[in-house]
Amino acid sequence: MKIDNWLLEILACPACKSPLRAEVDAEELACTGCGLVYPVRDDIPVLLVDEARKP
Repeated sequence: MKIDNWLLEILACPACKSPLRAEVDAEELACTGCGLVYPVRDDIPVLLVDEARKP
């Protein structure tokens, strides 16, 4: 998964607006607030609440 640090700094959870943390091994972005986990497909974050999974 290749997501630049500057992009991670501006991305936020669409559900609660908290910062996201990269889970490199699983190729996912995890919310530091509500805990939703968003997939990353072909190095593109899919920030749709309907696509997120609960922890």
